[in-house]
Amino acid sequence: MTNRQHTTIWNALKRVRLFATDVDGVLTDAGMYFTESGDEFKKFNTRDGMGIKLLQRAGLITALITMEQTKLVLRRGEKLEIPEIHQGVQDKLHLLRDMESKHGVGLREMAYIGDDVNDLGALRAVGFSAAPADAVPVVRKVVNYVCRKKGGEGAVREVADLILAAKVRGPVKR
Repeated sequence: MTNRQHTTIWNALKRVRLFATDVDGVLTDAGMYFTESGDEFKKFNTRDGMGIKLLQRAGLITALITMEQTKLVLRRGEKLEIPEIHQGVQDKLHLLRDMESKHGVGLREMAYIGDDVNDLGALRAVGFSAAPADAVPVVRKVVNYVCRKKGGEGAVREVADLILAAKVRGPVKR
């Protein structure tokens, strides 16, 4: 990465006022686990949750956006006190535009992390985009940042730490 690219990304991170994330493959390991009786469960990473809480403490609006519709996601979002929990979303960019109006936050002031083709519209539109290390190749090619961590293994915390570090350090000098 060149110094100019680094500066551009750093400045994009500084502008972030709303952080949105996909769920399956980002907050989880992309596995869908079912018991014999049909109950579903997912594994969430505690450090990702702390990253979301730290962003909230820094004044950022946080959001979960997923195509799935499960009580598990609602429970996780409520536990983390995430104000924007959206399930069954087919057009994630459309939803981000709705949040843009609702919160007075421009797309360029949003960060989004996603892992698959249904995230591409949102990833291309926001000011800062990221993907877990194990995201599909087409997603890794379009984002500003590819995490060292995989989905469900701390990728969200990695991005949260980047956003918080950029906000603490102040403007980048050219």
